[in-house]
Amino acid sequence: MQPAPESPPPPVSIALHDLGVPHRIFHHAGPVSSLEQAALERGQGAEQVVRSLVFRLSEAEVVMVLVAGPAQVSWPALRAYLGRSRISMASEEEVLAATGYRVGAVSPFGLPAPMRTLADVSVFVPEEVSIGSGERSVAVILASADLRQALGEVEIGRFVQA
Repeated sequence: MQPAPESPPPPVSIALHDLGVPHRIFHHAGPVSSLEQAALERGQGAEQVVRSLVFRLSEAEVVMVLVAGPAQVSWPALRAYLGRSRISMASEEEVLAATGYRVGAVSPFGLPAPMRTLADVSVFVPEEVSIGSGERSVAVILASADLRQALGEVEIGRFVQA
């Protein structure tokens, strides 16, 4: 019996490789149904799983917000920071159109076009974090310092509820 051929790296791994960012790919054994399950299977705490959330500011404008683990975005803080009275979560279709990724696999890397990205300060607290890989049930694990450097012009602030 032949061993199964190795699958190609997910899009985010390719993007990080091109940026020279050290990371490793983690394949879950099956579908992931919760943040807690993802963290447990990766050997991480929930706060180490970085979620990439996409918000719609207008018909043609979206922004990505990175949050650590189970933290919830503070709508008043986000609206104030963005100077907008109305924002909404992007629909699954809008997320796919803006990022090229399905919900559950979204990442700030490997996007079809540059996107304004905000990150809550808590994202960079753990030494190691995991992010979406562009494929469901696959994550990319890297040092938070490397994530910070790779993000470049990311806007860092307090965007989650206390």
